[in-house]
Amino acid sequence: MAKKITKQQLIKELNKDLEWEYAAAIQYVQHAAVMTGPEYEGTIKELVIHANEEVAHAVTVAEQVAFLGGTPTIDVERIDVAKDSKTMLKQDLWGEDNAISRYKARIGQAEALGEYGLRRILEDILMQEEEHKRDIQTALGL
Repeated sequence: MAKKITKQQLIKELNKDLEWEYAAAIQYVQHAAVMTGPEYEGTIKELVIHANEEVAHAVTVAEQVAFLGGTPTIDVERIDVAKDSKTMLKQDLWGEDNAISRYKARIGQAEALGEYGLRRILEDILMQEEEHKRDIQTALGL
């Protein structure tokens, strides 16, 4: 059962999700640009797709924040960089795990507030984040 939450708290949490979406898009762009090694050729292309999907998530979350009466943030959360490709992928995997955890919580909160349309939108984002996680796990051989 989701913890009791107000609409203002939900907006605040969605804005934090938005900060993470911005960071994920930037991190994926940077990682795709600097990742090296022929074994990562397909992965690099996939990271560019992930970056574009994260931007789409950001647009969707920003729209929902505004719909709920809030102002979408322009702040960006932490961006991780590394020198080697495997570490970059581990950083990206952490980001996806974080997103999955955050969106699962947000889905419960949206439902608790009777925001069923928002819940459905967040479920769609969650499904893509889970797909990103599987892609990265495959690239890491996990």
